[in-house]
Amino acid sequence: MDDIKLTKLAKCAGCGAKVGAGMLSKLLGGLKTVQDENLLVGYDKSDDASVYKVSEELAIVNTVDFFPPIVDDPYTFGRIAAANALSDVYAMGGEPKLAQNILGMPKQMPGDAIREILRGGCDAAYEAGAIITGGHSILLTEPVYGLAVTGFVRPDRVLKNCGAMPGDALILTKPLGVGIVMTGQKAGLVSEAAAERAVRQMTALNRAARDAMVRFRVHACTDVTGFSLMGHALEMAQGSRAALSIDAGAVDMLPEALELARTGILPEGMYRNRGFAEPHVCSDGVPLEIMDVLFGPETSGGLLIAVDPMDADELLAALSGAVPSARRIGKAVEKKESWIEVHA
Repeated sequence: MDDIKLTKLAKCAGCGAKVGAGMLSKLLGGLKTVQDENLLVGYDKSDDASVYKVSEELAIVNTVDFFPPIVDDPYTFGRIAAANALSDVYAMGGEPKLAQNILGMPKQMPGDAIREILRGGCDAAYEAGAIITGGHSILLTEPVYGLAVTGFVRPDRVLKNCGAMPGDALILTKPLGVGIVMTGQKAGLVSEAAAERAVRQMTALNRAARDAMVRFRVHACTDVTGFSLMGHALEMAQGSRAALSIDAGAVDMLPEALELARTGILPEGMYRNRGFAEPHVCSDGVPLEIMDVLFGPETSGGLLIAVDPMDADELLAALSGAVPSARRIGKAVEKKESWIEVHA
């Protein structure tokens, strides 16, 4: 098993393997959506998960997420993939309760490596308080792993990726740059310390961020994954009918990510994200390498939270020390020309 290099078995890595947001909207366009008064959130809103109301006190949050390896170690890959799937429930303000494995593996994969992937996923799920109850596996030419997750939330406390109001503070709970750092790591161009920090961040659950934010007046939330900060911020802005003003200097970035971007070490997903979101982004005067990081795909990224400005300082204090990074990166504003304004 020590000889297994999972990333060599896949053409894409982590959330960078996602179908681009622009292509996805075209694929879903025109498909019939079923109306149900108890369906509080469906796929038509580009949100993180679906939410179905069962009673006045209970709604079900349902999501699925899987991807190819972003690291070589099987156990770590399992933890990252599971943390990423669980994040969708946290972004809706919910608590994960049940999960099922989604596994695709090549015939030549050693059984020990597959068990380690599953063990990593189980450990992340159990840390979240969720129970893995089974799953489904198939043979594929490339390895993929993830979870289908069911969580619970009160219907009146569901958080959506829309609802941000002008004046809301924007808070981000993890640094950016995972996709870029791991691309550099494949090429042997990053330090061991930088790669290890990226891995620690990807395995960190968004549970602490969720537990903190639900105590405050949060108007919108989404997790930042494969579509990048710019892509997910665009979905929040358009859904909320409010522009987002982002201070690039306030955005936390992983060590070495900016230098890698400056030298052109960039994942393919960055270009898809730029093609989708850039027409709606005004970034005059912001250096190209900074925008490359903002457009870069993230795997198991942090939460982007739009919170009432009167609660922002208290939320930041509650997040401090509990999440990989707690930064106030901007605010929601009245839309003028662009949905996203990035300032140097």
